[in-house]
Amino acid sequence: MKSVQIGIKENLLNFIMLVLTNFFVGSMVGLERTVLPVIGEEDFGLASASAALSFIISFGFSKAIVNYFAGAIADRLGRKKVLLIGWGFGIVVPLLVIFADAWWMVVVANIFLGLNQGLAWSMTVNMKIDLAKPAERGFAVGMNEFAGYIGVAAMAALSGLIATNFSNRPEPFYVGIVIVVIGFLLSLFITDTSAHMKAQAQLSTKSEEKKPAREVFKLTTYGNKNLSSNTFAGLSTNLKDGMAWGLFPLFFTGVGLSVSEIGLIVAVYPAAWGFFQLFTGTISDRIGRKKLIVGGMWLQAFSLWMVLTVNGYSLWVIAAVLLGLGTAMVYPTLQASISDVAGPAWRASAMGVYRFWRDSGYAFGALFAGLLTDLLSVEWAIGLVALLPFLAGVVAATRLDETLPSQ
Repeated sequence: MKSVQIGIKENLLNFIMLVLTNFFVGSMVGLERTVLPVIGEEDFGLASASAALSFIISFGFSKAIVNYFAGAIADRLGRKKVLLIGWGFGIVVPLLVIFADAWWMVVVANIFLGLNQGLAWSMTVNMKIDLAKPAERGFAVGMNEFAGYIGVAAMAALSGLIATNFSNRPEPFYVGIVIVVIGFLLSLFITDTSAHMKAQAQLSTKSEEKKPAREVFKLTTYGNKNLSSNTFAGLSTNLKDGMAWGLFPLFFTGVGLSVSEIGLIVAVYPAAWGFFQLFTGTISDRIGRKKLIVGGMWLQAFSLWMVLTVNGYSLWVIAAVLLGLGTAMVYPTLQASISDVAGPAWRASAMGVYRFWRDSGYAFGALFAGLLTDLLSVEWAIGLVALLPFLAGVVAATRLDETLPSQ
């Protein structure tokens, strides 16, 4: 095996290329966050919130399933090939939405978006962890998530602006075609990191026996208290985000805001989420994972209740910033904590199980939010969904150990 060096500085160019690539991966999600719920109501006449949010359900489940298998596929094909395959699925998304003459085509488009995100985003984060030293994992994951969610925010704002000045379709989705082309071309120049993963396995003090998939699934889901506490927190975080993705445009339309105003609020939340991850991943490398996870879960719940209780555009923007901060506190920290506990030989598999449950939260969030909205109201749906991150914070406070390796 060719000798490789472990560390971000030692692999800086490849690391920067991965960060930039994930900006465009995240942009694919941002393309939809402002306009697609509105398209469901205005272009296709969907009166039911459950029907309008069905595109998030298809996205969440397809991404979750692909996340589970992404690690095994990457072990067989190599990380870079899987990243490129992810972009291949991505080109289908804007084309289907542009030419959709029925809502089921939009739902199918989001199955392909889930495949794109499950493969491409999984590979960018795993490749960064492959390159990083143990004490750099929080920073590595933080940079990955920073780039991805800044991409989400940028495209959420841009698509809202384009929709306001032109129309909800097709103009915003022309940009999606450009995003896929740029992302694919960037990925061609990235160096595969499979050799770095093998080098990490040789240096690790953890047992390096590769665990069977069933055992890894059991440990990460419920068998290991640290892995499973992180998994519940991740699921709760994305369940909240699936609800916000689907209901925020509907809630703010209901209070009389314009599409461009909604676009700003919808963009501020992932922008804060992305920006603060520049710091939260690194902070977790210094002060530990647990404090950020517990505090971040509780801040998410508080921010959602704030959205419901305040009245005024500036206050809603502040609530969106706080929601992004709470999410940023936990997002890279949870993945770093998973990496702390799992050995290199089964880390990608454990991360795949974690990301399976975390991203199934998108689907469960949209499903519950739609049903609660149809049965009660948008306000009740937001308020009740906020209970889950609050409870996940309680679980982490009482059950999660500090997982940061001693320096």
